[in-house]
Amino acid sequence: MTDRQNSAATVATTTTPTLLAGPALMAGYGVVRLIGRAVGDYGPGVWWSLAHLLFLAGVLAFVPVFLGLRMPAGVRGGRRAGIRVAAGAGLLGAAAVAVQAAIDLVVGFLAADKEAMSEMFDRVQGVPGAMPLVYTVVPTLFWLGLLALVAQLAFFRRGEVPGRSPLLVLAGIVMMAVSLDLLAAGALCVGLALHPVRRGLRG
Repeated sequence: MTDRQNSAATVATTTTPTLLAGPALMAGYGVVRLIGRAVGDYGPGVWWSLAHLLFLAGVLAFVPVFLGLRMPAGVRGGRRAGIRVAAGAGLLGAAAVAVQAAIDLVVGFLAADKEAMSEMFDRVQGVPGAMPLVYTVVPTLFWLGLLALVAQLAFFRRGEVPGRSPLLVLAGIVMMAVSLDLLAAGALCVGLALHPVRRGLRG
């Protein structure tokens, strides 16, 4: 086995567990958020901090996923270029979402109550460029990149990555966009989509 093959095998081995860890952690965020809201103690406080720690961990768990999926075995030339573009977009989006989660954690730690949190968020979001970079435009690349990656793998590695995987990713994205109360269900859809994708990392 060549050094390149060893490297690819190492990436695949590392990525396989995180294919499910990311969605699982994000589902945990959704569940903790619902519990905190149900008990009337969501932000600032323990429930807010725990939820956003899970959210941040979930986003970071997708980094090795994007890195692993950017070089799938058996995909060459222009096809691989498209996959790398999608992976790069996903990584850029993940960085923006991670910054957003970190801001949420800091604000939750510093604020004395929800009114203070709201004031802090207004100040942060009032910084020029903060909204598109951290809250609106760039973060969408995280999900669009993931969807593009899975869709391309389903097309280029047919028989190994099922056609339902990109549909499940899309369903999960739509659920989370409709309401954060559906975040756990949406993350479950993404997890179900990614489970068979691990086969697309192997030769």
